[in-house]
Amino acid sequence: MKHNIILADDHKLFLEGLIRLIEKESDLHVLYYAHNGKLVMNYLDQHPEEQVDLVITDISMPDVDGITLNNHIKEKRPEISTLVVSMHTDNNMIDALIQHQVDGFLSKNADSDEFLKAIKMILKGEKYFSDAVKQSYLNSAFYKEKETLEMLTSREKDVLKLIAEEYTTQEIADKLFLSKHTIESYRKTLILKLKVRNLAGLTRYAVKLGLLN
Repeated sequence: MKHNIILADDHKLFLEGLIRLIEKESDLHVLYYAHNGKLVMNYLDQHPEEQVDLVITDISMPDVDGITLNNHIKEKRPEISTLVVSMHTDNNMIDALIQHQVDGFLSKNADSDEFLKAIKMILKGEKYFSDAVKQSYLNSAFYKEKETLEMLTSREKDVLKLIAEEYTTQEIADKLFLSKHTIESYRKTLILKLKVRNLAGLTRYAVKLGLLN
């Protein structure tokens, strides 16, 4: 059985190369391709019955970019897998895609073997993120945490750690020789600074920042 693939990319050469690469594989078929995301969205909306297994899209394209296209697919046709390719590995962009269930992210500098590997893995129901992407994403997460830690005073870190260890406000006050009122205001400040909603959010943050090790 052939897998149907749709491509969206506004670089003609890249698109032609990708079509050639995919058509060489006996189990893959390029169903449709376009130079922007809008055309792909229209195609999918107009052919709701057609079996589409994978959409491979560039990020930056005129009209509708790859992030918008991915979100549209995941909302309207969640059974379709998506692989995003880009020259740039911007971490906010990857974050936005991961939050919208993208199935893979690959640098445009990847070789044809890696492209095929990514396509086959995603068609098997797995996720594929290239090493370069994973590395840059991890680095950015690490620096974000470092920045957050530097933003907190040492007293705030103490309070956060004790909250995460499930001490009551009164117990924290006793341990740190402060008033209950002071601990409550620390708690409010931490909720604001870390942009969380409640104690569970604070606890998750304490774990993420490695305060409980």
